[in-house]
Amino acid sequence: MVTAMVFAPLAAASLLLLLPANRRLAIRVVAALASGLSLALAVYLCFAYDQRLGGVQFLTRLRWIPVLGAFYLVGADGISLAMVLLTALVLFAGVFASWRMEERDKEFFVLLLVLVTGVFGVFVSFDLLLFLSFYELAVIPMYLLIAVWGSTRKEYAAYKLTLYLLAGSVLLILGVILVYFSTGMLTFDFLAISGLRFDPALQRRLFPFLFLGFAVLVPMWPFHTWSPDGHAAAPTAVSMLHAGVLMKLGAYGVIRVALTLFPTAARAWSPLIAALCTVNILYGAYVALAQKDLKYVIGYSSVSHMGYVLLGIASFTAAGLTGAVFQMFSHGVMTGLFFALVGHVYAQAHTREIAALGGLAKAMPVAATTFAIAALASLGLPGLSSFVAEVLVFFGAFRRFPALAVLGIAAIVVTASYILRTTQQVFFGPPQERYAGAKDARTVDLVGLFLLLGVLVGFGLLPQPLVGLISTGVQPLVTRMGGMP
Repeated sequence: MVTAMVFAPLAAASLLLLLPANRRLAIRVVAALASGLSLALAVYLCFAYDQRLGGVQFLTRLRWIPVLGAFYLVGADGISLAMVLLTALVLFAGVFASWRMEERDKEFFVLLLVLVTGVFGVFVSFDLLLFLSFYELAVIPMYLLIAVWGSTRKEYAAYKLTLYLLAGSVLLILGVILVYFSTGMLTFDFLAISGLRFDPALQRRLFPFLFLGFAVLVPMWPFHTWSPDGHAAAPTAVSMLHAGVLMKLGAYGVIRVALTLFPTAARAWSPLIAALCTVNILYGAYVALAQKDLKYVIGYSSVSHMGYVLLGIASFTAAGLTGAVFQMFSHGVMTGLFFALVGHVYAQAHTREIAALGGLAKAMPVAATTFAIAALASLGLPGLSSFVAEVLVFFGAFRRFPALAVLGIAAIVVTASYILRTTQQVFFGPPQERYAGAKDARTVDLVGLFLLLGVLVGFGLLPQPLVGLISTGVQPLVTRMGGMP
């Protein structure tokens, strides 16, 4: 089932290559069916996972490169399943958000599906070489998707994003090679390697390679500058996947690889990580406050919210780590919803300049209402999933870094300032006559919007199913790290 979920998008991409470019409806239907199949399989795996047993389940192990000790080794635990469910949700919504794409739509959907295959593969790989292979597959298509179909300095943004992420990949490759030779086992089998206890001195030497390599993709300050430019330049579905999923690969890698293999070094680094991610939170929020482009507001907001993820990770507590993964999921759904709505506004108004917009709620009440709910989720309103995530992070962080936790909580005020002001100016300000003919979200748009909105509200009101799933993956990690319950 795991393999089928991972490769369904790739199989669909292969099928699209065989279709004539003028079969536009067929191209969209194939993409929608593939994303729907992956979503159905992700939901099935979440329900089929035995939380009482825990650990990595649904394992498939095949010999891949025997001379290197590399395997096709895939499976899933609670953390993996939360992330594949997020990916499947954002992909499905992204396909419908791109339904009216006109320029080279066949190639666009092919690259989108290839990218998501890589993302799925990262979240379910338990062989380090396979992990790196899927990781690169997830990163490289972003260059073409932004450079060809993007806007607003798209070549610059695509080039900058690719250089930053490849620089991080170099550190990861070096780190994995060093781990490979340091174990003495000459294997990339992560399940076998994670059973070892590395010497503390060796951990201190190797941890920076893996952590910094992943931190670029989070993105952690000061390696964040590629991300808002990428958000602003990317087409709608790519912005959704970029903010909703791609940024989560870095945080997932920190949890899955860096913390698991080198818990002693991670504990030594945790005060610095906590300090830097607090800068993420405050810096991202204050810079978002000064933005005039709607996409840049959401882009810098994402930098701020990913700081909460790192703060939860640095806490070394069960509550903090559970909150970090929950925040990854919640933020992914929320920003996917935001960028889908921004894409709709741009398609109708042909501008993203906040000062040029206003009063759009009259012409598009459904889009305005949905944006307002997403805005309330961004500032952590109770009843929405972000509230649960942030409460868990703050409770976990307060036990180790009370002063930094207070600063993180204070940043909510700044978040409320920029997100409510933006919502008011764009949708509820004085109506602009030139937008009187703007159309509201229609049937095809509503599929993705209502799906993401339903998830935000559903897990906000009933968080326990997702919290319980995530906890099965977090608890063994907390025990290994010697963290607090």
